[in-house]
Amino acid sequence: MVVDKGRTGILGLGSGEAKVRVDLRSGDLVDLAKATIENILRIMGVSATVGLPETPVRAGAGETGDNLTFNIDGEDAGLLIGRRGETLSSLQFLVNFILSRKVQNRVQTNIDVEGYRERRYESLRALANRMAERVANTGRPFTLEPMPARERRIIHMELTNHSRVTTESSGEGDDRKVNILPKRGGRPGRPPAGRFVN
Repeated sequence: MVVDKGRTGILGLGSGEAKVRVDLRSGDLVDLAKATIENILRIMGVSATVGLPETPVRAGAGETGDNLTFNIDGEDAGLLIGRRGETLSSLQFLVNFILSRKVQNRVQTNIDVEGYRERRYESLRALANRMAERVANTGRPFTLEPMPARERRIIHMELTNHSRVTTESSGEGDDRKVNILPKRGGRPGRPPAGRFVN
């Protein structure tokens, strides 16, 4: 699509380049994203395969590109996770940056390694519910360990409709963490019989 036809000018003076926007079809974007990930893995010397998106993910607010999910499997795939998924997050950031520059539009991919992220998110949801029950039963707030924004969001979303607790983030940078707090006006409940809350 031609956005700006540009100007021819006189003898080259006052001329301007035409601007064209290229809209990629979904399949083209999938192929480009997959090739980008594979190229990065090859440069890193990582032996792994990149799986095509299993289910389409709706783009978030403010995102104009497709939101794609890829899973990486293979002998060296575990090297891509890093401590608390930091290497995986960096890889995802790099891929999104490269793709967005290539298509001149924001593209958001989600990259997982052998299902690590899904297992981690399930673990965080379970942790959120356990700690919410603890806070609800004792009436005392609880602060989780520092975690990346993506993981803090999982905790907030899991407890957003909880009837007896609420959440807030505190701290700066890498020390940002989630606080689980009893809702105002709520009273601590009694732990179920035979259950020890510490």
